[in-house]
Amino acid sequence: MPTMRCPWAEGSDAERDYHDAEWGVPLRDDNRLFEMITLEGAQAGLSWRTVLLKREGYRRAFADFEPGVVARYTPKRVEKLLLDASIIRHRGKIESTISNARALLTLQEAGETLSGLVWSFVDDKPVVNRWKQMGDIPSETTASKAMSKELKSRGFRFVGPTTCYAFMQAAGLVNDHLVSCFRMKQVDGEQ
Repeated sequence: MPTMRCPWAEGSDAERDYHDAEWGVPLRDDNRLFEMITLEGAQAGLSWRTVLLKREGYRRAFADFEPGVVARYTPKRVEKLLLDASIIRHRGKIESTISNARALLTLQEAGETLSGLVWSFVDDKPVVNRWKQMGDIPSETTASKAMSKELKSRGFRFVGPTTCYAFMQAAGLVNDHLVSCFRMKQVDGEQ
């Protein structure tokens, strides 16, 4: 009997591997959450496959998502990154990664964590949904709208409600694997 997974993950090996190993698994490490916010923001208007194929390029270009390093990037560095074909060459998305690193450091300097902030929108416990088909899954929720508003108020960019919901799915704040997907119960058990 074939393994059932969420239909979006059947498009390529990269999507399948990401779905099977990472998507929906709860993340609490600030650097990994910074990576996921960056990648979800980069995805805006593009396919997730495109972002996955450029993920290693992003890790190289943005110092493995070390916010203390990325926050020091200069306008000259931005110009260099705009020529880097291993990432999505969009000035706003590149600059938002740098400003988001600065916002993350400001948060940490105030004694907070990105993890604590984003997990507060789900009462520090993953929301487990029981969707039967892809069309049932919302593109944004009350929680993602509130998260977007709060992140923006703290200086984060490219964090609209839809991007925040995709981030919540990716980082395991919500488990949106379909009930027919083999990862649904596995991810639920990893929480």
